[in-house]
Amino acid sequence: MRMEGINRLSRREFSRRGLLFGVGEQAAASGYAAVPDVLARAVHAQRSAGVTNDKVIVMVQLAGGNDGLGTVIPLGDARFRDLRPSLGAVAAKALPLTKEWGLNENLAGIKKLYDAGKVAVVQGIGYPEPSFSHFDSIRVWETGDPTRRELDGWLGKVVAKNYDSAGHPLVGTACGNDSIPGMFRDLDAQITVIDDKETFKFQGTAAVEDVMGALYTRTPGIYGALFDTSMRSARDTLAQLRTSNAKYVPKANYSDSERLVFSSKNKLAAAFSLAAQLIVTGTGVKVLHMTLGGFDTHFTQANRQDLLLGYLDKAVAAFHQDLAAYGMSDRVLVATWSEFGRRPRENASAGTDHGTASPVFLIGDPVKGGLYGEAPNLGRIGTDGNLSYGVDFRSVYQTILDDHLKVPSREVFSTTFDRIPFLKAG
Repeated sequence: MRMEGINRLSRREFSRRGLLFGVGEQAAASGYAAVPDVLARAVHAQRSAGVTNDKVIVMVQLAGGNDGLGTVIPLGDARFRDLRPSLGAVAAKALPLTKEWGLNENLAGIKKLYDAGKVAVVQGIGYPEPSFSHFDSIRVWETGDPTRRELDGWLGKVVAKNYDSAGHPLVGTACGNDSIPGMFRDLDAQITVIDDKETFKFQGTAAVEDVMGALYTRTPGIYGALFDTSMRSARDTLAQLRTSNAKYVPKANYSDSERLVFSSKNKLAAAFSLAAQLIVTGTGVKVLHMTLGGFDTHFTQANRQDLLLGYLDKAVAAFHQDLAAYGMSDRVLVATWSEFGRRPRENASAGTDHGTASPVFLIGDPVKGGLYGEAPNLGRIGTDGNLSYGVDFRSVYQTILDDHLKVPSREVFSTTFDRIPFLKAG
């Protein structure tokens, strides 16, 4: 039997979530611990070694459907106030980008980076025949496939085809999740998930070894060998995290003290701090993912979105300050995404319902700042009450792959999309 056959059989036999286990509090001062997806291919899998650049991408999910018009706000369009009698008040306090557009007032840190040429805003993002189901649309964004036939995540494909994740298990890392994000799913990608310690079933490496030892003694043949391989990979990952933690001192103030009136399901600042630690201590991380939930604002949207955007803003600003202090901000690109936008007309509950054409942010030193894409046209609302999208979201992904990570987007997408020049040359 070929190794590849063993690899694929065993990978399907086990849970795609991998083994959930934790380390003690001292092993990760940020309050997170490793959850490596280490089953199956830790020894057998082979990776190409053609990628040598040191660029990093950080994908930040704004889960629930972030309202684009409440984030990048039309300043002089009277139709905005007509469509949003109460929510339209955000325009009066917006931070101007141009005469026509401004940022939500709670994005002051991102506005400062925009003024420095380090933020690109791509407006009018969407895809053909959009779904307004959270589950379906998230899957579209995670796989890069609006037809919903693809199962593997676009970043999982990138890791599998370009990086030695078996030898460098932190190449693809999700911060603050308790399972593998859909963007990372791929049978041939080894991913590490680093989650809040409160969710762990086991604490400390001794407990993990005891449990895994018991499983190993009752698992014969190839599966026992895979468990043994998993334990070795896990120990290596934990040791690397301890070393990384010991070497890292934050050079910015990361705060998760915001008192949100609803669950965001994620300590975003801690996730960004951990991302900075992995980057500055040379763990070999290439692609990172984190999530901030709470953006499904069907009611009382103004307060909820303001708090969430302010929380995002402080975490992003601290992350950039930290990396810049270490001289590494030129390597890292932050990209936001949300499964869909909101409708232009507010509903009877002072909120907005599932819509289309939401903006994404590209943030960091590699960015050529400015407004890109196709701005929402409030005079052209469809019969379904939604805006028309102007830029396919895969154009953003393609630009990230080809121009930032320097890996061929054709490995992920069978179709070529219009290039968006939001990155500096070279």
